[in-house]
Amino acid sequence: MINLKKIINKSSFTSEVPASFVVFLVALPLCMGIAIASGLPPSRGLVTGIIGGIVVGAVSGSPLLVSGPAAGLAVIVAETVQQYGIEMVGPILLLAGLIQFLAGIFKLGQLFRAMSPAVIYGMLAGIGILIFASQFHVMLDDKPRIHGIDNLISIPNTIYKAIFPIDGSAHHLAALIGITTIIILLLWEKFKPRSLKLIPGALVGVVIATTIATVYRLPIQYVDVPGSLLEAIQLPTPASFPRLIQASVLIDAIIIAFIASTESLLSAVAVDRLHTGPRTNFDRELTAQGIGNIICGFLGALPMTGVIARSSVNVEAGAKTRLSTMLHGLWLLILVIAAPSLLKIIPISSLAAILVFTGYKLIEVEHIRQLRNYGRFPLGIFFATLITIVVTDLITGVFIGILLTGILLIHKMSVLNIEIIKHENNRRIDIHLQGAATFVRLPKLANILELVPPEKELHVYLQDLAYIDHSCLDLLSMWAKQQEKMGSTLTMQWDRLIERNRKPYTL
Repeated sequence: MINLKKIINKSSFTSEVPASFVVFLVALPLCMGIAIASGLPPSRGLVTGIIGGIVVGAVSGSPLLVSGPAAGLAVIVAETVQQYGIEMVGPILLLAGLIQFLAGIFKLGQLFRAMSPAVIYGMLAGIGILIFASQFHVMLDDKPRIHGIDNLISIPNTIYKAIFPIDGSAHHLAALIGITTIIILLLWEKFKPRSLKLIPGALVGVVIATTIATVYRLPIQYVDVPGSLLEAIQLPTPASFPRLIQASVLIDAIIIAFIASTESLLSAVAVDRLHTGPRTNFDRELTAQGIGNIICGFLGALPMTGVIARSSVNVEAGAKTRLSTMLHGLWLLILVIAAPSLLKIIPISSLAAILVFTGYKLIEVEHIRQLRNYGRFPLGIFFATLITIVVTDLITGVFIGILLTGILLIHKMSVLNIEIIKHENNRRIDIHLQGAATFVRLPKLANILELVPPEKELHVYLQDLAYIDHSCLDLLSMWAKQQEKMGSTLTMQWDRLIERNRKPYTL
């Protein structure tokens, strides 16, 4: 149990309260924008932000990690809404949260981190492209298409409609608000005063764009939030639970749990690098994320993850304990209860512009440079994952990435390099084995060993073998005996090789 009194006594309000306000200002536009990108009302994104702050913040395994709606799940939630209807988002999320909760209870937190960087980077880049493409249409008050590739292809047509509004629509006004938001965001991030460095550019952009839209009463779309937070809640219906046993629904719940867990734990790792306080308890964090998503699912809100953008701002703002995270959720709750009308004057095109910029930021060129240093295979996995996500869907893309990673692992485990060095006197022969000696490479090993002439001084170097299975070990043993019978002398590290074969996982 979390002792709130203990947290408050040890916390310095001079650092925690200001930090919580900064995180609140960062989270506010993103909660609503990600909800819109997911095909859900903005109020449901705020519900997730509130739960992520107050509930998950209280039990989190990473005290400075801030949880809430994440752009990485917007695509799959939007697909869920299109395929099953908005009423199934809650039950599917409830099941995903239960999977996360059980994974944390059974201490599987570290396993969720075992994902190839090539797949993760490809997934994030693919999601970034999809978010950019869909929200580009929303930014111009146009409707996004169903499929990601259609959103990309139809961008020129949407731009044309914004420049030449021959049908009398206000697309050009929405475009003006969206572009203004992005320009202000970029200028603020580059030229903001040092004394205001913690004020997020996204908020500044939304405030100025909202002011312009309000002053000139622009006929564009605005955020629609209910007068009461209770109106945003959609409890699961009894008829929705039997649908959870359908294979496609179950797979979607597993994918949401997997992606949410991976993003949360990777964000926790990144946060640990930003401060010198307590390190993350990954199993506890996974359990906390599960609890949060169970509650969000029960209320029909968005899925949540630990989010590095908000968390890094939290650390930079001076937070030392979980109190800052919890308070940011409280400020969201107070705003929604006390001033919902304030949210209704925010243009949707401004929030979409922030998501367009967020999608662009997810496509990290630096990740491509990093993967290129490790060879062509990781780079190939990255682009295969990215392209498949854009052309088909997120689930297929991630599956292809994991499948290719497995194939690469099998390939690496089957590589065996054999080098034979003959000395000048033609009496001594050195044989170097490097890589993995498995049954896959048994024919190659046998053919090369059969070419070694008898009556030689043979030195077999095995220290560079990462692994050897029983079939290759048996072949080496038989070959050594045959060479000794033919008059050769052998030097071979049998003891070390046999010990390594007995404990293949302690390399």
